[in-house]
Amino acid sequence: MNQMQSSPLVDVTDAVGVRTLTLGAAPAHPLSLAMIQSIHAHLHDAAGDPDVNVVILSAPGHIFCAGHDLKEINRHRDADDHGEAFLHELFDACAQMMQTLATFAKPTIAVVDGIATAAGLQMVASCDLAFASPRAQFCLPGVNNGGFCTTPAVGVSRSIGHKHLMELLLSGENKSAEWALNAGLINEVIASDTLYEHAHGFAIKLATRNAGPISAGKAALHAHRDLPLDQAYALATPVMVSHFMDKGRLAAEKTSKFKG
Repeated sequence: MNQMQSSPLVDVTDAVGVRTLTLGAAPAHPLSLAMIQSIHAHLHDAAGDPDVNVVILSAPGHIFCAGHDLKEINRHRDADDHGEAFLHELFDACAQMMQTLATFAKPTIAVVDGIATAAGLQMVASCDLAFASPRAQFCLPGVNNGGFCTTPAVGVSRSIGHKHLMELLLSGENKSAEWALNAGLINEVIASDTLYEHAHGFAIKLATRNAGPISAGKAALHAHRDLPLDQAYALATPVMVSHFMDKGRLAAEKTSKFKG
């Protein structure tokens, strides 16, 4: 694995078409404004790098991400507006980063070996796939602090059903990896000592796939998911045709026939 230039907030490594973004600022890995901006910048870098086909989001320790940095928010409470301007800046930046992650052209995988809470859970839900260890926990705790996890619910609502979502939002309780698996929030539960190896192996396999159709297919999926059935097929059909006309696929078919 080649070590790339890193920032104190996000560590970046590349291997076999897979870029891993590992959150810093241990142990809680909070989504401060600087952390959000750093993640967003690294996503843009990965999107434009032709050698990157899959992106993994990971974090070491017993906390994947504790959500927004409440200490940072509290530091702005002494302002005349009680921090309202900063909150707009923070949540606007977060929404933009989450949208980039959720609509990313390349497959994204969250590797969760600890607690993912509030915006941390939002980030997990915004990835295409998620693998977690048995010690992982998932929580939308806004109601415990006199609020409500309204923006995290945007991302989470697109991964799980309404009643599971409301259970998270209204209880504010930690939910187990098994609960998350049953709710459809994660794909697999893997032992901690093999979690990253399993996820990275899956990512390497995925990175060998033809990137063009995957990117186009993902974009079409996002575009047609909420359309009426006839409009969804009208949108998806020409994209499907383009998969069969993709140069990489045509070259692979030609090589296969030649070998045969």
